[in-house]
Amino acid sequence: MNSVKIQSRALKQVIPSLATSDGAGVKLRRSIGAHASLRLDPFLMLDEFGTDNPGDYIAGFPPHPHRGFETVTYMLDGRMQHRDHLGNVGDLGPGSVQWMTAGRGVIHSEMPLQESGRMRGFQLWINLAAREKMKPAEYRDIPAADLPLITLDDGTQVKVIAGTFAHAGQDTSGPINSACRRMTTDPLFLDVQLPAGVTFSQTIAQDHNAFLYVYEGDVAVVADGRRQSLPTQAAGVLAEGDRVEIVAGKQAARFILLAARPLREPVVQHGPFVMNSREEIEQAMRDYQTGALTDAAA
Repeated sequence: MNSVKIQSRALKQVIPSLATSDGAGVKLRRSIGAHASLRLDPFLMLDEFGTDNPGDYIAGFPPHPHRGFETVTYMLDGRMQHRDHLGNVGDLGPGSVQWMTAGRGVIHSEMPLQESGRMRGFQLWINLAAREKMKPAEYRDIPAADLPLITLDDGTQVKVIAGTFAHAGQDTSGPINSACRRMTTDPLFLDVQLPAGVTFSQTIAQDHNAFLYVYEGDVAVVADGRRQSLPTQAAGVLAEGDRVEIVAGKQAARFILLAARPLREPVVQHGPFVMNSREEIEQAMRDYQTGALTDAAA
């Protein structure tokens, strides 16, 4: 009987996050997507925002367009409100998620619903396949109570946002998964809280690209008997394999783990538009300038 060897993914690349700003001056840190060479198909960008100073976030993200990809906003602390040209309004509170498919076009704003206190979270951009870039825009607000939270015997806590987490012979699926939505990228998105010195394991499809981002503490990725350190506020791109093993350092750690099927298609980006050719970008810009972007999405 042939045994199947499980290959753990090693740490392939470390991408430190860089301080920058976006919107109307919101301060944040960008790792994946800090420039074009730091994308990880189909992930285009990952921003972390976190501050107690309202001056760093109060101006928010006034109305702006998107076409050709998905945005995922995950709030840890604070409150933001989404409004779009279709009349949708969504309030994002602590622990909630918004999964928005811009598709062929949406104009929306993301504005703070607080004037003081801590604002903290992430925004992730995921590319859409060429055949999906011009589909109608849609979004889903997911309150914190609808996100499965699993506590393991060793104290590890896993929040399942997208995909499936396997534990103790059970599979727990997040509210975003390919069983309920036909998603070419088939994404996995977990938020993991790991006690000091504890090891976390997760199966990852071999054909998926994967990375983790540490936002509290530090961890090491374990593969072939080696431990490769990954510091806080850095993304760690993982090599090929079918699982990942992550161990926390001397203090508890928190990180997000993301994986998805690569699209292997040309990527041409101009600000909030992500298409497959320069001609498509120029069309998106014309559509926005003439109002056709919102007419097409209505």
